[in-house]
Amino acid sequence: MIPVIGFEGKSVAVFGLGRTGLTAARALMAGGARVALWDEKPAAREAAKGEGFELVDLTRADWSQFDALMQSPGVPLTHPRPHWTVEKARAAGVEILGDIELFARTVNAAPEHKRPKIVAITGTNGKSTTTALIGHICAMAGKDTRIGGNIGLGVLGLEDMHGGAVYVLEVSSYQLDLTSSLKPTVSVLLNITPDHLDRHGGMDGYVAAKRRILLNQGKGDTAVVGVDDAWCQRICTEITAANRRTIRPISAGRSMGRGVYVLQGVLYDGTGDRVVEVADLTLARSLPGRHNWQNAAAAYAAVRALGLSQDDAAQGLMSFPGLAHRMETVAIIGGVRLVNDSKATNADAARQALSSYPRIHWILGGVPKSGGIEPLSDLFDKVAKAYLIGEATEAFAKTLDGKVAYVCCDTLADATAAAFVDAAAEAINDQSERVVLLSPACASFDQFPDFEARGDAFRQAVQGLLALAPNTAVA
Repeated sequence: MIPVIGFEGKSVAVFGLGRTGLTAARALMAGGARVALWDEKPAAREAAKGEGFELVDLTRADWSQFDALMQSPGVPLTHPRPHWTVEKARAAGVEILGDIELFARTVNAAPEHKRPKIVAITGTNGKSTTTALIGHICAMAGKDTRIGGNIGLGVLGLEDMHGGAVYVLEVSSYQLDLTSSLKPTVSVLLNITPDHLDRHGGMDGYVAAKRRILLNQGKGDTAVVGVDDAWCQRICTEITAANRRTIRPISAGRSMGRGVYVLQGVLYDGTGDRVVEVADLTLARSLPGRHNWQNAAAAYAAVRALGLSQDDAAQGLMSFPGLAHRMETVAIIGGVRLVNDSKATNADAARQALSSYPRIHWILGGVPKSGGIEPLSDLFDKVAKAYLIGEATEAFAKTLDGKVAYVCCDTLADATAAAFVDAAAEAINDQSERVVLLSPACASFDQFPDFEARGDAFRQAVQGLLALAPNTAVA
C-alpha cells in the first residue's frame, strides 16, 4: 500500500466502495486522514463495514466538515449530469479528486531522490495490453516494476514507492477527469476514437480528458503519441510545437523520420541518427495484428525512454505472454480456435480482432455503445455467422439482417456452444481452422459485472466443451 501524503488530520469523504474506493480509503487512513465512506449499494456498505470502516450517509451529511471527496471513477462528474455527490461537494466548496490524483500528490510531496519513475498509458484501445507489455519488458530487464491503475490493483494498493521503482499505470478517461497533478516520466497516448461520449459530453470532452495525461510534463519527460488517427496527430503536432518534452511519435503503418513505427510487421526505431530494425513482430505469438503492432511500438518507445537497451526491449516484446481477455486463445478443439476477446467493449476494439482472422463465428452483444456495429460493416464478409446476446440483440440483428447469418442466444454459454457446433462442422468439411470469437463490441453490464467476468464465463463454457472433445489443444 502507498500511504497518501497531504491529508493528515483532514476529513475525506469516499464515495463508491468498489476496488478503487476501498483501496483509496485504506491508503488515506494509513496516511493519517479521517475517512467517511458511503455507497448506494447495501452490499458494498456491508463489505466496508466488515473491514472496520466508518460509514457516513453522505446524502444527509454536513459537507462543510469534509476537506475533499475521493470519487470513484465510475461516478459521473459532468455528464449526462453531475452525480449528487458532485453537486453536494461543489456547493460546499469541497475538492473532488480520484485515486490517481492522490497517488500523484503523494509522489510530488516525496523527496526527489525517493520519487519513482512513472509510465502512464491511455488511449481508447490497447491500454491494458500496452500497460502489461511495458511492465513485462521492465520486469524482464530487472527493474522493480509495479503495474496497476485501471488494470489489476488500484494504484494506491501497489507496493510503497522508492526511487528505483517503476510504476506502469493504465489510466482511463474517467480517472484523468479526476486528475490534475500527475507528472509521468513517460506518458503514452495510443489512439483516440469515439467512446464514452455520454460521460464526456461529446468528442471534445473525451479528447480533452485523454489529453490530460500530458498536462504536467516538461523538460526531461517523454511523450509517446500515436499518429494513426486524426485526433492524436493533431495533439502530437501541438505538443511538438510547444517543445516542452521529448516527443516519440509511433505508428503501426507509416514510415516516419524520427519515430518508432511498424511496416509489414517489422518494428523500426527511427529516433536516433539512423533507422534501426528492432524485431519482426510477425514472430511474436502474443502480438498478432496491426493494433498490437501499435501497442508494441508504444511499449518499445516507452521503455527506451526509461533507459532500457534495444536488446532488452526487443527480447521483452518477443517473450510477452499476452493479456487475458484480449484476443486470448483459450483452446483449440477439433480444428476450432476459441478466442476470448471480452475486453473489446466497443466497435473499434472488436475491429482489431475481426481483422486478424479469416473466417469467424462471432459472439457479440451486451450494452451497445453509440454507433453500434455499423462501423464494422466492411468486415462482415469475414463473418460466417453471428451469435447475439444481451441488450444489443435486437439492434444488432437489424444491422446484420441480409448481410450476415445470425442467431439470437439467451446466454453466453448457449452462444458458445452453438458457435462451436457450427464452426466444427465447417472445419471438418474443408479441413481448415475456424475461429469462434467472443468480441462483444459492447459493455458487459447487462449480464456481467465487468468484461473480466464475461471473459471468465466464456472460458468456463469452453471448459465444458473440452470435457467432451477429442483432439484438443489447450493454449
